[in-house]
Amino acid sequence: MNQFYMLLKKEWLENTRNYKIYWIPAIFIFLGILEPTINYFLPQILESSGGLPEGAVLELPVPNPEQILAAIMEQFQTIGVAVLILAYMGTIAGERKSGTATLLYVRPLSFRAYFLSKWAMASTISLVSIWLGFLSGYYYTFLFFGEVEWVKIVQLVGTYSIWVLFIMTLVLVASALAPNSGFAAAIAFATYLLLQLVDGLFGLNWTLSPVKIPQYGIEWLTGAPDRGSLWGAIGIAVLIMVLLFAVGSWIAKRNKAKTKV
Repeated sequence: MNQFYMLLKKEWLENTRNYKIYWIPAIFIFLGILEPTINYFLPQILESSGGLPEGAVLELPVPNPEQILAAIMEQFQTIGVAVLILAYMGTIAGERKSGTATLLYVRPLSFRAYFLSKWAMASTISLVSIWLGFLSGYYYTFLFFGEVEWVKIVQLVGTYSIWVLFIMTLVLVASALAPNSGFAAAIAFATYLLLQLVDGLFGLNWTLSPVKIPQYGIEWLTGAPDRGSLWGAIGIAVLIMVLLFAVGSWIAKRNKAKTKV
């Protein structure tokens, strides 16, 4: 346990020095603010861009606040996930490639503590970013479009947080497996897209798919998801994450010989 805390402190210092604790939350806050702001000022933006006949009046349907929050999640699902993958693709592979991991590998090292410390720090920064992004988006949604019950926001973001943890686990396993950061990103992106594709093809018949967790999160805004399906999907996601922890730790240990000296 002492080794885990020491490794966790190392990860904190590293994420501070490369400014990830600042720019990752900043990106999510920007994404959260962008959606309600653009939707609110869209008529003025279109009018100022020209192209409308003289005297024409542009009337667009006003989205409700629930739709805006759902759109924010869609931004997180695309741009946000890409940011997290690119930010942490070199967490393990980058250390091996640069040779900095040699300083750790020459000492007695618990690779479970090693993998878990990296996952804990990456997941903490990611979750803080997600929550700050949603709260920022909710604030502007409240200002421009109306109020949504706080309990729905907590249920939405809490459910989506499970999906973020799932994604971060995949990213770190890819980083442990790959010989370099670029290959790790390719594996993570390919796995993410494959999961989305499989769910799109067969998801109607499998309500327990972890890929459906973001969808269940959105359903809190308009009512409630099916509790059995929600908890089933979360349970399977947690089980897969536990298995991935074991696989990631084993792969990181197996590939330590590939560290650049």
